[in-house]
Amino acid sequence: MSKSRKLFEEVGAETPARTPRETGLIDKGRRGARGAIRIWLMMLFVLVMAMIVVGGLTRLTDSGLSITEWAPVSGALPPMSDAAWQSEFDKYRAIPEYRLQNVGMSMAEFKVIYWWEWGHRQLGRFVGLVWALGFVGFLVTRKIPPGWTGRLLMLGALGGLQGAIGWWMVASGLTGDRIDVASYRLATHLGLAFVILGVIAWFTFQLGRSEGDLMQQRRVREGKLFSMSTGLMHFTFLQILLGALVAGIDAGRNYTDWPLMAGGIFPPTPFEIEPLWRNFFENSGTVQFMHRVAGYLLMAFGVVVWLRARRSPNAETRFRFNAVLAMMVVQMVLGIVTVIYGAPLEIAIVHQLGAVLLWVLVIRARFGAGYPKSQSLRGPA
Repeated sequence: MSKSRKLFEEVGAETPARTPRETGLIDKGRRGARGAIRIWLMMLFVLVMAMIVVGGLTRLTDSGLSITEWAPVSGALPPMSDAAWQSEFDKYRAIPEYRLQNVGMSMAEFKVIYWWEWGHRQLGRFVGLVWALGFVGFLVTRKIPPGWTGRLLMLGALGGLQGAIGWWMVASGLTGDRIDVASYRLATHLGLAFVILGVIAWFTFQLGRSEGDLMQQRRVREGKLFSMSTGLMHFTFLQILLGALVAGIDAGRNYTDWPLMAGGIFPPTPFEIEPLWRNFFENSGTVQFMHRVAGYLLMAFGVVVWLRARRSPNAETRFRFNAVLAMMVVQMVLGIVTVIYGAPLEIAIVHQLGAVLLWVLVIRARFGAGYPKSQSLRGPA
Protein backbone atom coordinates (compact mmCIF):
# COMPACT_ATOMS: atom_id res chain seq x y z
CA MET A 1 0.00 0.00 0.00
CA SER A 2 1.44 3.31 -1.03
CA LYS A 3 2.23 5.98 1.57
CA SER A 4 0.17 9.17 1.61
CA ARG A 5 2.17 12.15 0.39
CA LYS A 6 2.15 15.69 1.70
CA LEU A 7 0.79 18.53 -0.37
CA PHE A 8 3.36 20.08 -2.81
CA GLU A 9 5.72 17.11 -2.37
CA GLU A 10 7.42 16.27 -5.64
CA VAL A 11 6.72 12.82 -6.96
CA GLY A 12 9.79 10.60 -6.76
CA ALA A 13 11.63 12.82 -4.39
CA GLU A 14 13.10 11.08 -1.36
CA THR A 15 13.39 12.94 1.89
CA PRO A 16 16.91 12.35 3.28
CA ALA A 17 17.22 11.40 6.91
CA ARG A 18 18.43 14.20 9.12
CA THR A 19 21.79 13.63 10.80
CA PRO A 20 22.76 15.40 13.98
CA ARG A 21 25.15 18.31 13.48
CA GLU A 22 28.69 17.44 14.66
CA THR A 23 30.48 19.77 17.02
CA GLY A 24 33.95 19.85 18.49
CA LEU A 25 35.67 18.87 15.23
CA ILE A 26 39.00 20.28 16.47
CA ASP A 27 39.28 17.54 19.07
CA LYS A 28 37.36 14.80 17.25
CA GLY A 29 39.40 11.62 17.03
CA ARG A 30 41.93 12.85 19.58
CA ARG A 31 40.04 12.64 22.87
CA GLY A 32 40.93 9.03 23.51
CA ALA A 33 44.55 9.64 22.56
CA ARG A 34 44.80 12.69 24.79
CA GLY A 35 43.41 10.73 27.71
CA ALA A 36 45.71 7.75 27.16
CA ILE A 37 48.79 9.94 26.75
CA ARG A 38 47.83 11.82 29.89
CA ILE A 39 47.67 8.59 31.88
CA TRP A 40 51.06 7.57 30.47
CA LEU A 41 52.51 10.94 31.50
CA MET A 42 51.08 10.50 34.99
CA MET A 43 52.88 7.17 35.23
CA LEU A 44 56.12 8.86 34.19
CA PHE A 45 55.50 11.61 36.75
CA VAL A 46 55.19 9.08 39.58
CA LEU A 47 58.32 7.26 38.39
CA VAL A 48 60.39 10.45 38.15
CA MET A 49 59.21 11.47 41.63
CA ALA A 50 60.29 8.03 42.87
CA MET A 51 63.66 8.58 41.18
CA ILE A 52 64.10 11.84 43.11
CA VAL A 53 63.27 10.15 46.41
CA VAL A 54 65.49 7.13 45.77
CA GLY A 55 68.27 9.45 44.58
CA GLY A 56 67.95 11.42 47.82
CA LEU A 57 68.14 8.25 49.90
CA THR A 58 71.14 7.10 47.86
CA ARG A 59 72.91 10.35 48.70
CA LEU A 60 71.91 10.33 52.37
CA THR A 61 73.23 6.77 52.77
CA ASP A 62 76.52 7.68 51.01
CA SER A 63 75.84 5.05 48.35
CA GLY A 64 76.26 7.07 45.16
CA LEU A 65 79.90 6.14 44.51
CA SER A 66 79.58 2.41 45.15
CA ILE A 67 79.36 1.62 41.41
CA THR A 68 82.43 3.04 39.71
CA GLU A 69 81.56 2.35 36.06
CA TRP A 70 78.87 3.53 33.69
CA ALA A 71 77.45 0.51 31.89
CA PRO A 72 73.93 1.40 30.67
CA VAL A 73 73.31 -2.09 29.23
CA SER A 74 75.52 -4.62 31.02
CA GLY A 75 75.11 -2.77 34.31
CA ALA A 76 71.45 -3.79 34.40
CA LEU A 77 72.56 -7.10 35.92
CA PRO A 78 74.02 -7.03 39.44
CA PRO A 79 77.03 -9.20 40.42
CA MET A 80 75.95 -12.85 40.19
CA SER A 81 78.87 -14.61 41.93
CA ASP A 82 81.32 -14.13 44.78
CA ALA A 83 84.05 -13.35 42.27
CA ALA A 84 81.91 -10.66 40.62
CA TRP A 85 81.14 -9.10 44.00
CA GLN A 86 84.83 -9.09 44.90
CA SER A 87 85.65 -7.40 41.61
CA GLU A 88 83.13 -4.60 42.29
CA PHE A 89 84.42 -4.22 45.84
CA ASP A 90 88.02 -3.96 44.63
CA LYS A 91 87.02 -1.18 42.23
CA TYR A 92 85.34 0.68 45.06
CA ARG A 93 88.35 0.32 47.35
CA ALA A 94 90.46 2.11 44.73
CA ILE A 95 88.50 5.39 44.92
CA PRO A 96 89.05 8.22 47.45
CA GLU A 97 85.79 7.66 49.35
CA TYR A 98 86.94 4.25 50.55
CA ARG A 99 90.53 5.27 51.26
CA LEU A 100 89.62 8.50 53.11
CA GLN A 101 86.34 7.58 54.77
CA ASN A 102 85.43 3.88 54.63
CA VAL A 103 88.67 2.00 55.17
CA GLY A 104 87.94 -1.39 56.68
CA MET A 105 84.42 -1.63 55.25
CA SER A 106 83.21 -5.23 55.09
CA MET A 107 81.72 -6.93 52.04
CA ALA A 108 78.31 -6.98 53.75
CA GLU A 109 78.47 -3.21 54.32
CA PHE A 110 79.55 -2.65 50.73
CA LYS A 111 76.61 -4.67 49.43
CA VAL A 112 74.19 -2.37 51.27
CA ILE A 113 75.42 0.78 49.54
CA TYR A 114 75.84 -1.08 46.24
CA TRP A 115 72.19 -2.14 46.21
CA TRP A 116 71.05 1.45 46.85
CA GLU A 117 72.98 2.78 43.86
CA TRP A 118 72.06 -0.20 41.65
CA GLY A 119 68.39 0.28 42.50
CA HIS A 120 68.62 3.97 41.63
CA ARG A 121 70.17 3.23 38.26
CA GLN A 122 67.74 0.38 37.61
CA LEU A 123 64.79 2.64 38.28
CA GLY A 124 66.25 5.10 35.77
CA ARG A 125 66.40 2.34 33.16
CA PHE A 126 62.77 1.45 33.90
CA VAL A 127 61.69 5.07 33.46
CA GLY A 128 63.42 5.13 30.08
CA LEU A 129 61.72 1.88 29.08
CA VAL A 130 58.26 3.18 30.04
CA TRP A 131 58.85 6.33 28.02
CA ALA A 132 60.14 4.42 24.98
CA LEU A 133 57.31 1.87 24.95
CA GLY A 134 54.67 4.56 25.33
CA PHE A 135 56.14 6.93 22.76
CA VAL A 136 56.70 4.26 20.11
CA GLY A 137 53.28 2.76 20.75
CA PHE A 138 51.45 6.07 20.33
CA LEU A 139 53.60 6.99 17.33
CA VAL A 140 53.03 3.70 15.46
CA THR A 141 49.28 3.76 16.10
CA ARG A 142 49.13 7.45 15.10
CA LYS A 143 47.46 8.44 18.35
CA ILE A 144 49.68 11.45 19.07
CA PRO A 145 47.73 14.71 18.57
CA PRO A 146 49.15 17.20 16.05
CA GLY A 147 51.96 19.26 17.53
CA TRP A 148 52.72 16.82 20.36
CA THR A 149 55.27 14.49 18.77
CA GLY A 150 58.16 16.89 19.32
CA ARG A 151 57.13 17.59 22.89
CA LEU A 152 56.95 13.93 23.85
CA LEU A 153 60.22 13.22 22.06
CA MET A 154 61.80 16.05 24.04
CA LEU A 155 60.92 14.21 27.26
CA GLY A 156 62.92 11.21 26.11
CA ALA A 157 65.86 13.42 25.16
CA LEU A 158 65.80 15.06 28.60
CA GLY A 159 65.78 11.61 30.19
CA GLY A 160 68.82 10.54 28.19
CA LEU A 161 70.60 13.77 29.11
CA GLN A 162 69.78 13.11 32.75
CA GLY A 163 71.50 9.74 32.61
CA ALA A 164 74.63 11.29 31.11
CA ILE A 165 74.67 14.06 33.73
CA GLY A 166 74.25 11.42 36.43
CA TRP A 167 77.45 9.74 35.34
CA TRP A 168 79.20 13.12 35.00
CA MET A 169 78.23 13.73 38.62
CA VAL A 170 79.47 10.32 39.84
CA ALA A 171 82.74 10.67 37.91
CA SER A 172 83.61 13.78 39.94
CA GLY A 173 83.98 11.63 43.07
CA LEU A 174 86.10 8.84 41.62
CA THR A 175 89.44 10.65 41.45
CA GLY A 176 91.43 13.24 43.37
CA ASP A 177 90.80 13.74 47.07
CA ARG A 178 87.01 13.99 47.12
CA ILE A 179 84.92 11.73 49.30
CA ASP A 180 81.68 12.98 47.68
CA VAL A 181 80.55 14.10 44.26
CA ALA A 182 80.97 17.76 43.28
CA SER A 183 78.08 19.74 44.76
CA TYR A 184 77.48 21.81 41.62
CA ARG A 185 77.21 18.62 39.57
CA LEU A 186 74.74 17.23 42.09
CA ALA A 187 72.73 20.45 41.81
CA THR A 188 72.72 20.13 38.01
CA HIS A 189 71.54 16.53 38.24
CA LEU A 190 68.75 17.28 40.70
CA GLY A 191 67.80 20.47 38.88
CA LEU A 192 67.27 18.62 35.62
CA ALA A 193 65.13 16.04 37.45
CA PHE A 194 62.86 18.87 38.63
CA VAL A 195 62.78 20.33 35.11
CA ILE A 196 61.62 16.96 33.75
CA LEU A 197 59.04 16.69 36.52
CA GLY A 198 57.76 20.20 35.77
CA VAL A 199 57.53 19.58 32.02
CA ILE A 200 55.57 16.37 32.59
CA ALA A 201 53.21 18.19 34.97
CA TRP A 202 52.64 21.04 32.48
CA PHE A 203 51.94 18.61 29.63
CA THR A 204 49.54 16.69 31.86
CA PHE A 205 47.63 19.86 32.70
CA GLN A 206 47.41 20.79 29.03
CA LEU A 207 46.15 17.37 27.97
CA GLY A 208 43.49 17.54 30.67
CA ARG A 209 41.66 20.10 28.54
CA SER A 210 40.70 20.15 24.88
CA GLU A 211 42.59 22.29 22.39
CA GLY A 212 39.46 24.38 21.91
CA ASP A 213 39.17 25.05 25.64
CA LEU A 214 42.86 25.96 25.88
CA MET A 215 42.55 28.48 23.03
CA GLN A 216 39.47 30.03 24.60
CA GLN A 217 40.92 30.15 28.12
CA ARG A 218 44.17 31.69 26.93
CA ARG A 219 42.23 34.70 25.68
CA VAL A 220 41.22 35.53 29.26
CA ARG A 221 44.68 34.91 30.76
CA GLU A 222 45.42 36.94 33.87
CA GLY A 223 48.58 38.47 32.46
CA LYS A 224 49.97 40.10 35.62
CA LEU A 225 49.33 37.08 37.81
CA PHE A 226 50.74 34.75 35.18
CA SER A 227 53.91 36.85 34.97
CA MET A 228 54.30 36.93 38.75
CA SER A 229 53.74 33.18 39.03
CA THR A 230 56.40 32.66 36.37
CA GLY A 231 58.82 34.60 38.55
CA LEU A 232 57.74 32.54 41.56
CA MET A 233 58.42 29.36 39.59
CA HIS A 234 61.94 30.51 38.70
CA PHE A 235 62.64 31.58 42.29
CA THR A 236 61.41 28.21 43.59
CA PHE A 237 63.72 26.44 41.16
CA LEU A 238 66.68 28.53 42.35
CA GLN A 239 65.91 27.57 45.94
CA ILE A 240 65.80 23.89 44.92
CA LEU A 241 69.26 24.24 43.37
CA LEU A 242 70.58 25.89 46.55
CA GLY A 243 69.09 23.04 48.55
CA ALA A 244 70.98 20.60 46.34
CA LEU A 245 74.23 22.45 47.08
CA VAL A 246 73.47 22.14 50.80
CA ALA A 247 72.81 18.43 50.42
CA GLY A 248 75.90 17.90 48.27
CA ILE A 249 78.29 18.93 51.05
CA ASP A 250 76.08 17.95 54.03
CA ALA A 251 75.93 21.62 55.00
CA GLY A 252 72.64 21.08 56.84
CA ARG A 253 74.46 19.12 59.56
CA ASN A 254 77.05 21.75 60.47
CA TYR A 255 74.99 24.68 61.78
CA THR A 256 72.06 23.41 63.80
CA ASP A 257 70.91 26.61 65.53
CA TRP A 258 68.15 28.83 64.17
CA PRO A 259 67.55 31.65 63.36
CA LEU A 260 71.24 32.39 64.01
CA MET A 261 74.24 30.46 62.70
CA ALA A 262 76.81 29.55 65.37
CA GLY A 263 75.38 32.38 67.45
CA GLY A 264 75.63 35.06 64.75
CA ILE A 265 73.72 36.31 61.75
CA PHE A 266 76.52 35.23 59.42
CA PRO A 267 78.53 32.00 59.61
CA PRO A 268 81.93 32.50 61.30
CA THR A 269 84.15 31.76 58.28
CA PRO A 270 82.15 32.46 55.12
CA PHE A 271 85.14 33.01 52.79
CA GLU A 272 87.91 30.80 54.13
CA ILE A 273 88.34 28.70 50.95
CA GLU A 274 90.59 29.87 48.11
CA PRO A 275 89.80 30.92 45.45
CA LEU A 276 86.81 32.95 46.64
CA TRP A 277 84.21 31.50 44.27
CA ARG A 278 84.58 28.01 45.76
CA ASN A 279 82.98 29.21 49.00
CA PHE A 280 79.64 29.55 47.21
CA PHE A 281 79.74 25.83 46.37
CA GLU A 282 81.93 24.16 49.00
CA ASN A 283 81.83 26.25 52.20
CA SER A 284 79.11 24.69 54.37
CA GLY A 285 78.42 27.93 56.26
CA THR A 286 78.17 30.09 53.14
CA VAL A 287 76.03 27.58 51.25
CA GLN A 288 73.61 27.08 54.15
CA PHE A 289 73.40 30.85 54.67
CA MET A 290 72.47 31.35 51.00
CA HIS A 291 69.80 28.65 51.27
CA ARG A 292 68.33 30.22 54.40
CA VAL A 293 68.23 33.77 53.01
CA ALA A 294 66.78 32.59 49.70
CA GLY A 295 64.09 30.76 51.68
CA TYR A 296 63.09 33.94 53.51
CA LEU A 297 63.00 35.95 50.27
CA LEU A 298 61.03 33.23 48.50
CA MET A 299 58.48 33.20 51.31
CA ALA A 300 58.13 36.99 51.13
CA PHE A 301 57.68 36.93 47.35
CA GLY A 302 55.21 34.06 47.70
CA VAL A 303 53.07 36.22 49.99
CA VAL A 304 53.18 39.08 47.47
CA VAL A 305 52.02 36.76 44.67
CA TRP A 306 49.31 35.32 46.92
CA LEU A 307 47.99 38.80 47.73
CA ARG A 308 47.79 39.50 43.99
CA ALA A 309 46.03 36.17 43.40
CA ARG A 310 43.38 37.05 45.98
CA ARG A 311 42.12 39.69 43.53
CA SER A 312 41.56 37.08 40.83
CA PRO A 313 37.90 36.81 39.76
CA ASN A 314 38.36 33.06 39.32
CA ALA A 315 37.67 31.00 42.45
CA GLU A 316 39.72 28.02 41.29
CA THR A 317 42.74 30.20 40.57
CA ARG A 318 42.53 31.69 44.06
CA PHE A 319 42.35 28.21 45.55
CA ARG A 320 45.47 27.10 43.66
CA PHE A 321 47.50 29.98 45.02
CA ASN A 322 46.15 29.33 48.52
CA ALA A 323 47.57 25.81 48.21
CA VAL A 324 50.95 27.23 47.13
CA LEU A 325 51.17 29.57 50.13
CA ALA A 326 50.14 26.81 52.54
CA MET A 327 52.80 24.46 51.16
CA MET A 328 55.44 27.20 51.33
CA VAL A 329 54.76 27.58 55.06
CA VAL A 330 54.94 23.81 55.56
CA GLN A 331 58.17 23.58 53.58
CA MET A 332 59.80 26.39 55.54
CA VAL A 333 58.90 24.70 58.82
CA LEU A 334 60.31 21.42 57.49
CA GLY A 335 63.52 23.21 56.53
CA ILE A 336 63.92 24.69 60.03
CA VAL A 337 63.24 21.32 61.65
CA THR A 338 65.75 19.66 59.31
CA VAL A 339 68.45 22.14 60.39
CA ILE A 340 67.68 21.96 64.11
CA TYR A 341 67.86 18.16 64.16
CA GLY A 342 71.00 18.00 62.01
CA ALA A 343 69.36 16.69 58.82
CA PRO A 344 68.54 13.11 59.84
CA LEU A 345 67.61 10.85 56.95
CA GLU A 346 63.88 10.67 57.76
CA ILE A 347 63.33 14.43 58.08
CA ALA A 348 65.66 15.32 55.20
CA ILE A 349 63.79 13.07 52.75
CA VAL A 350 60.43 14.53 53.84
CA HIS A 351 61.87 18.00 53.23
CA GLN A 352 62.88 16.88 49.73
CA LEU A 353 59.39 15.51 49.10
CA GLY A 354 58.04 18.86 50.24
CA ALA A 355 60.12 20.54 47.55
CA VAL A 356 58.57 18.25 44.94
CA LEU A 357 55.05 19.04 46.10
CA LEU A 358 55.70 22.79 46.26
CA TRP A 359 57.25 22.74 42.78
CA VAL A 360 54.20 21.04 41.27
CA LEU A 361 51.75 23.29 43.11
CA VAL A 362 53.54 26.41 41.82
CA ILE A 363 53.39 25.09 38.25
CA ARG A 364 49.73 24.16 38.72
CA ALA A 365 48.91 27.66 39.99
CA ARG A 366 50.79 29.22 37.08
CA PHE A 367 48.79 27.07 34.66
CA GLY A 368 45.57 28.19 36.34
CA ALA A 369 46.54 31.84 35.87
CA GLY A 370 47.47 31.22 32.25
CA TYR A 371 44.42 29.15 31.37
CA PRO A 372 41.65 30.11 33.83
CA LYS A 373 38.55 27.96 33.57
CA SER A 374 35.36 29.72 32.63
CA GLN A 375 32.95 30.03 35.53
CA SER A 376 29.37 30.99 36.15
CA LEU A 377 28.03 32.91 39.12
CA ARG A 378 27.96 29.62 40.99
CA GLY A 379 31.64 28.87 40.38
CA PRO A 380 33.96 27.29 37.77
CA ALA A 381 32.24 25.60 34.84
